[in-house]
Amino acid sequence: MMRRKKDSVTVMVLCLLFLFSWVFPGTSFASNISESQLQEIQQQWQSSIHALNEVNCSSCHIDEKSKAFRAKPTEVSCKSCHEYSTDTFLLGKHGIRTLEGLSPLSPTMAHLPMKKSALDKQMNCNSCHNVHTVNTYQASVDSCLSCHNDTHSLNYKNSPHAQIVADIGVLPRPDSKSVTCATCHLPREVSGDGVLVNHNNTYTLKPRDRMVKEVCMNCHGLEHAYNSIFDDELVEANFAHPPSLELPTFKLVRDLEKKRSSQQTQ
Repeated sequence: MMRRKKDSVTVMVLCLLFLFSWVFPGTSFASNISESQLQEIQQQWQSSIHALNEVNCSSCHIDEKSKAFRAKPTEVSCKSCHEYSTDTFLLGKHGIRTLEGLSPLSPTMAHLPMKKSALDKQMNCNSCHNVHTVNTYQASVDSCLSCHNDTHSLNYKNSPHAQIVADIGVLPRPDSKSVTCATCHLPREVSGDGVLVNHNNTYTLKPRDRMVKEVCMNCHGLEHAYNSIFDDELVEANFAHPPSLELPTFKLVRDLEKKRSSQQTQ
């Protein structure tokens, strides 16, 4: 039974490649895909969440309306199932150029340091998510560090947050206790019985207190969170140690509370 399923997937992939070469003659796409690569794609897909939900090759590579073949599916294909993730991605810095009809964002346009090996990338869903494994664990940290070369990003692996992830170990996807790059920069939102991921990567960046509300206080107290997020040196170190900053607002609040308490006891 398993052998028959594998054969059917291989046939489906080959049919799609044949269809592509027929619709777009003269292209090298089909000829560049070897049988070993097809088998690798098949194996990646079979162990993915897409396969478990019966999302197959045609789900992404065939346009639902025109039935045209898509050699390289875009966010349009993703949106048919992941509407919230796609819509929020297009609102963030990674996707806003695409939303505005411009060429996709590339690391060459970034103001922060980026790795030379990533400068030719174009930001889309496939930039962070492997197109066939749909590995969300990889997308939560490794995909970010494949581009970002700034001090804050590079210090993540030395942070207490990274140690939590290391102690939990590699899972098919980060669990609720994992604290990854995505945990803070792509905040979760409970929707009914499920959890949606806000893919607007700039949503929690400014103002900083938005991250306190949306992210930090899911684990930390108010004072610790504010003292951390407004400590520029600590942010650069990716929160490698407790905050040394003491915002005067909290002292004023405590002094006021002491004053009120003393007045009540008189």
